[in-house]
Amino acid sequence: MKQILITLILSLFIGFSMELKAQPPDPVGGQGEPPTIPIDGGLSLLLAAGVAYGGKKVHDMRKKDSEDTDA
Repeated sequence: MKQILITLILSLFIGFSMELKAQPPDPVGGQGEPPTIPIDGGLSLLLAAGVAYGGKKVHDMRKKDSEDTDA
């Protein structure tokens, strides 16, 4: 289990390192429209992880409640 977790974390770090490279400066000299900030990539992953974690918690609570009522 520990080996799988380490492999997963390492592959995520390698996969996201391509997105973290710095961009070259704007050739216009910084004048004009301000740059936009992309927030979709990490935000959607955090949202999916939160939904999965919440679903597991609800499942565990329902399972515990059904075991308590059966006893």
